[in-house]
Amino acid sequence: MMDSNAALDRCRELVDLARSMGADAADAAARASSSESVSVRLGALEEVERSESEEIGLRVFVGRRSASINTSDFAPDGLKLLAQRAVEMARLAPEDPYGGLAPRDALFSGEPLDLDLSDRSEPSPADLREAALATEDAARAVDGVTNSNGGSASYSRSVFALATSNGFARGHSGGSHTLSASVVAGEGGDKQTDYAYRTQRHRSDLPDPAEIGREAGERAVRKVGPGSIPSRKMPVVFDPRVGSGVLGHLLGAIAGPSIARKASFLVGRETEQHFDETIRIAENPHRLRGLRSRHYDGEGVATVERALVEDGRITGWLTNVASAAQLGLGLTGHASRGGGGSPGIAVSNVVMEAGSQSVADLIADIEDGLFVTDLFGQGVNLVTGDYSRGASGLRIRNGELAGPVAEITIASTLPDMFRALVPADDLELVRGVDVPTFRIDGMSVAGQ
Repeated sequence: MMDSNAALDRCRELVDLARSMGADAADAAARASSSESVSVRLGALEEVERSESEEIGLRVFVGRRSASINTSDFAPDGLKLLAQRAVEMARLAPEDPYGGLAPRDALFSGEPLDLDLSDRSEPSPADLREAALATEDAARAVDGVTNSNGGSASYSRSVFALATSNGFARGHSGGSHTLSASVVAGEGGDKQTDYAYRTQRHRSDLPDPAEIGREAGERAVRKVGPGSIPSRKMPVVFDPRVGSGVLGHLLGAIAGPSIARKASFLVGRETEQHFDETIRIAENPHRLRGLRSRHYDGEGVATVERALVEDGRITGWLTNVASAAQLGLGLTGHASRGGGGSPGIAVSNVVMEAGSQSVADLIADIEDGLFVTDLFGQGVNLVTGDYSRGASGLRIRNGELAGPVAEITIASTLPDMFRALVPADDLELVRGVDVPTFRIDGMSVAGQ
């Protein structure tokens, strides 16, 4: 796999080729990754897999017209042909009044901090096999587990580089290590499956495999013998594993392109109070060993720490060059870049800050409610804010977690959910978008 310096050299070369063929401006983004994983099932080796990929994408501008193209052919003739085709395509494209490169004064130009995104260790297949076995063994040892879908251990390395014709040229690399297990509990017609996993930049930061395996086993066992729940409005408590998705809907709704297209329920409502005034949602792109840490975005714009929600109010939209131009706003450092195509929007290490109550205190006064551990379906409309998802989890009776429930639908609107949201104090930074357990009163719950 190419290193960040080699990737950056290719990006510079491709930008120069595009300029020599008539492009007024251009940028090139290169990505490379390699990974190795070992999977076991029922104590036996099942699969050893290694994969590598490399690609580079070129975006060119001819006046106000642009085109994007990507390739994994790095031969000199291949890159030359790529640049030639991109310029030809741009000349035929419609004019875009909003596209372009980020201005120089917005580009990251400082000395980068060491974000410690890779421990540079490379576990052997034997090491990965041992970790996968230990994870699965712990899951299978949980009383009530009857079968296994397997355990796995993996590591990966990645490289990203970006060069623009107005002077930006940076590259960086990172890595990650992952442990996971998935097991089955129950017998006959009442079999339930669940999983647990953890990913960290450094192998030493991973929990003990036994902890991950035990979590997978306990999650599966507690789902056995599900009942239903009466259909009515009630308090719903979200496990952090699914709660992060609710926060994800907010992030999608404040993305500049969604606002520019008027495809967000928040259009025209940016000054309203959307959460309780105690709620703060923050982003830290410079967190050491963070899963989404970065100094600059997919257009080279410097990233900054910021509050996305402060005192319960949204602080602004997340922009890239095109959406900022369309909305008449500044750049926020949220552009994302794949191998080709126009930049999108991505966040870096977002956290809903913890509340003051324990989970036990959060549910203590709930006479009858639902603790959601799994969500299904795609019933979220970011244009209207309507929310309806299939769910399963545990019933809450008299302030305690009771038996499992399944085949449930929960519904509300995202604005109503945000206003009613109350977080617990159990925040863990494990996913890149993290929330504590939180409670939302007044959701419509429909059982069988």
